Amino acid sequence: MTAGWDRPLRLHELAHGPVELELRPDAEERAAVARRLGIPGVPMLTARVVVRPWFDGAQIEGRFEAVVEQVCGVSLETFQQPVEGAVEATAVPPGSPHAPADGGEISLDLDAPDPPDVLAGEAVDLAAYVAEHLALALDPFPRKAGAAFEYQAPEPESSPFAALRALKDPKA
Repeated sequence: MTAGWDRPLRLHELAHGPVELELRPDAEERAAVARRLGIPGVPMLTARVVVRPWFDGAQIEGRFEAVVEQVCGVSLETFQQPVEGAVEATAVPPGSPHAPADGGEISLDLDAPDPPDVLAGEAVDLAAYVAEHLALALDPFPRKAGAAFEYQAPEPESSPFAALRALKDPKA
């Protein structure tokens, strides 16, 4: 998902059991994440993930903490905001019998777990999953603390016709 920050984990590395990782992108990688998310910056981002074998794929679980720079929807000022959340996903390699079926009828069960993602190859990009879950945790309508919208009614139209209308109808 994020060109400029990746952390691939090959599925065969899970043969000996779960793999625990701490992801800490450097400044250049955080800048790439910010560009991809369309925000001014990501001054801090860390994630702890545990990747476990899941059938012929992987199950990813973890948490992330970040500080993001966003633009206030009221004042248009840039401000920093802490964001944290969970990372949960399952992924299988292409051709897996556990991959969701292509085409056909889809039944939606909101209580059922999401179907596994189908990987492009034999590696899962953990950085992409962290960035995806960060994107989902961002406030779509950010507002800087203390920012308030003050509405001002537009001034009445002044034209020669408005003056004639006032003469015709004194209530207007």
